[in-house]
Amino acid sequence: MNILIVGPSWVGDMVMAQTLFQCLKQRHPQCEIDVLAPEWSRPILERMPQVRKALSFPLGHGVLELATRRRIGKSLAGQYDQAILLPNSLKSALVPFFAGIPKRTGWRGEFRYGLLNDVRTLDKDRYPLMIERFMALACEPGAQLPQPYPRPSLAIDPVSREAALAKFGLSLDRPVLALCPGAEFGESKRWPAEHYAQVAEAKIRDGWQVWLFGSKKDHPVGEDIRSRLIPGLREESVNLSGDTSLAEAIDLLSCADSVVSNDSGLMHVAAALNRPLVAVYGSTSPGFTPPLADKVEVVRLGIECSPCFDRTCRFGHYNCLRQLMPLSVNEALERLQGTPVEVK
Repeated sequence: MNILIVGPSWVGDMVMAQTLFQCLKQRHPQCEIDVLAPEWSRPILERMPQVRKALSFPLGHGVLELATRRRIGKSLAGQYDQAILLPNSLKSALVPFFAGIPKRTGWRGEFRYGLLNDVRTLDKDRYPLMIERFMALACEPGAQLPQPYPRPSLAIDPVSREAALAKFGLSLDRPVLALCPGAEFGESKRWPAEHYAQVAEAKIRDGWQVWLFGSKKDHPVGEDIRSRLIPGLREESVNLSGDTSLAEAIDLLSCADSVVSNDSGLMHVAAALNRPLVAVYGSTSPGFTPPLADKVEVVRLGIECSPCFDRTCRFGHYNCLRQLMPLSVNEALERLQGTPVEVK
């Protein structure tokens, strides 16, 4: 049985999609799973043992280009028994339709009748978590989801990890605190740089080193954090934001003894690497897309106006993040460090 997954467009969602792949392998051990997704997602998919192939989808998020979708669909004709769509858009249903895949499964959304022939109606109360909504597509309608829920788990190649360490001149002679201060969603997910700097300072004084991760857009905030460290401490930090590929970032994050992250894609990557993780929440809630790992501390204030899920604070104060003091995160880090962390 060959199954084509039309994957999501965000890092965190792609990590959580592994729960669907795990469910499919439990139900159909001999099935082969290919994932059609943006090229950036290849390093994530290549670290998921359940996935046979990552198929690069060349169109950007929201782009229609009907002729291109038809061409891709025709190129996949006759190869798959089922397609499962994780996005709810009409556009995402076009390639499986043009490919003539016999069973095309997805949640009802954006007038997809006809394009899908296994249309599910979502009960948000029954499936409050995103992973539940993903896993339910592996089962017959109304079926019980497997218990306990599978968790994302990214496999790391030690050779690839050693190459990344060597490329950036990094060593593991001291414990590593990884900081992920960015968030693609917007300012309302970003814990202030000054707070991150205080956490970094405390750990460096305890004998740790600090690695900062993120995209090129996150490089300035990484430099802001480092600039707040006094000489002598600043040299114990390195800003990798924008310098690593996603593959290198995943491999290097796997070396971290602890991670502090905003609610972001890298938060889900750290969880899938089973790193001790402090997840900082402001405008969003862990009730829909929580980090899934053994050693996680969620830190949030839960003030009256949050979660609002707005990209920018409607009141302009961002108090859900600004009033969340570094002491709370430092205490969470201490709780997580109860036992030594093994780098696998």
